[in-house]
Amino acid sequence: MVIFEELLNKTMGMDAASIGPSMIRRAVSERSAACQCADLATYWDFVSQSPTELQQLIEAVVVPETWFFRDREAFATLARVAVQQWWPAHPEKVLRLLSLPCSTGEEPFTMVMALQDAGLPLSKFRVDAFDISERALVIARRGIYGKNSFRGKDVVFRDRFFEPHEGAHRLSESVRSQVRFEQGNMLHPGFLSGAETYDIIFCRNVLIYFDRPTQERAIALLSRLLAPGGILFVGPSESGLLLSHGFASAKIPLAFAFKKETPAVPVVKAPPREAIVRRPVFVPPVRLGMASRPAVKTVLPQQAAVATSHPLEAATRLADQGRLGEAGVLCAAYMKTHGPSAQVYYLMGLIHDAAGELDEAIGDYRKALYLNPSHHESLLHLAFILEKQGNASGAQVLRNRARRL
Repeated sequence: MVIFEELLNKTMGMDAASIGPSMIRRAVSERSAACQCADLATYWDFVSQSPTELQQLIEAVVVPETWFFRDREAFATLARVAVQQWWPAHPEKVLRLLSLPCSTGEEPFTMVMALQDAGLPLSKFRVDAFDISERALVIARRGIYGKNSFRGKDVVFRDRFFEPHEGAHRLSESVRSQVRFEQGNMLHPGFLSGAETYDIIFCRNVLIYFDRPTQERAIALLSRLLAPGGILFVGPSESGLLLSHGFASAKIPLAFAFKKETPAVPVVKAPPREAIVRRPVFVPPVRLGMASRPAVKTVLPQQAAVATSHPLEAATRLADQGRLGEAGVLCAAYMKTHGPSAQVYYLMGLIHDAAGELDEAIGDYRKALYLNPSHHESLLHLAFILEKQGNASGAQVLRNRARRL
């Protein structure tokens, strides 16, 4: 089975450990049976010489897990940045957006809906969407989706942008026409070579499937494709990876948005301490009745931003910036004061997940689900870790629970 894992790694960058060997074993067995091969050796000879069958094996391995408005804050941020910042600064230009990989289309179509709802004219933006799976692209181009693509309680957008169609929902032509779908492998040396850069890129929850060298290749590609001042959106578990590869957090809570780091500005040295003239300042005592006025505590700007926001929001902001230790301290302090909750355990799970501490992350996600069995994101993140560790059946049980929600 190792040779198949190496083939998939070479072709699409997939790290077998990221999805679990059982997933690859299942896909290889299915395709070997479909090709009527007597054994795996016969199938290896066939797939290693047939680009068509290699694509079918890739299709069997790729399991789309996406839905409309997944991680809503990312799309809310997209809308705010586009309408309040980009449009006023570029009245004559067209906003260029990229969804990579786009899977079955829910993400790029959500980008369109979010921008339409925000008031950006259709003539002012265009979305390019690429995926390695032609099967997924067929679904995306059709624009017809079942209930699994509409998750959560807030699905009012469905009434505005979809119409009923044979037990499912068909997306409006105005949304579908804004997205250009193409098959493409982001790891191919010639992928989007010479292409114009993009103002907004969504590349979420894919880097975690790559090994370290492939992650570096992918991030180099994203850096090349992102325009100066542009924003890259990634998945919650990928923040630390971006921070260590020349990106800086956009500092927007729960958006997991990043910009390319700008060159450091030369620091002008301050004059020597003895050259600073210090004038004595007399501060008269202030009395309120018999009591003296309490001393004013000096708070640095960065501390003030954390102190004036909700503790969990502040912890999320710190985690988004890669300051995982500080975020964990805030979560622990919050629990000590307010007691445990599903949301704080979920956030601690994300922090441990991003730090690579999977056993701790599993414990946090399970505690979140104990307190709130319907915590959708905890179900999905826990399922992903279990699948990565080879527990495919346990992961499927959790995903089925998430779908029923």
